[in-house]
Amino acid sequence: MNLNKPPIAAILLGLLLTLLVPSPTLSSERPTPPAWALLTGYGASHPGWGDTEQRVETLDLILRYERPLVPVSGSSWRRGYHSLRIELPVHVLLDPRSEPPMLGLTFLGQYRFTADPMIQPYLLAGGGPVYIPAHIEGVGAKLNGNYQAGAGLDITLSSSYSLLFEIRYHHISNGGTTDPNMPLNSTKFLFGARF
Repeated sequence: MNLNKPPIAAILLGLLLTLLVPSPTLSSERPTPPAWALLTGYGASHPGWGDTEQRVETLDLILRYERPLVPVSGSSWRRGYHSLRIELPVHVLLDPRSEPPMLGLTFLGQYRFTADPMIQPYLLAGGGPVYIPAHIEGVGAKLNGNYQAGAGLDITLSSSYSLLFEIRYHHISNGGTTDPNMPLNSTKFLFGARF
């Protein structure tokens, strides 16, 4: 174990637990009802970032379901609520080309700040399995795991629709179950709509 590297999984787990623990100041305000969203965007891995060696670029398509878990809590700028997000991502490979897409199932914890009714930032963290049928050098298994963390902005257009903008850190590896196990550490830029 390399003690010079921060334990990324432990940091993300701590962030997720922080997001899921409600604040003691509860209000009678109800969070946004459960909603669906469709996101698309671009992702790229970064050789030299951690143990990542391969450059992989993707066009991302994500179907998302979000369900609030608790009533709105907190005060001032911290007012908000926790929710669970379940996502079905499809990562279409742009580089390397001519390879089948990567498919996943992701569970994310989210904290949405609701101090402003029109523009609501949020934080998210979580992970899940990713199936990679493509041949990507250094990825030694077809069934892998991912964890990710990010931030986003929900801009309300009406009572039924919102625009979404997100940036995420995204890590994929097989967790050392097979050799080789070169991870893909990427950033993803996403936009979409909640309905």
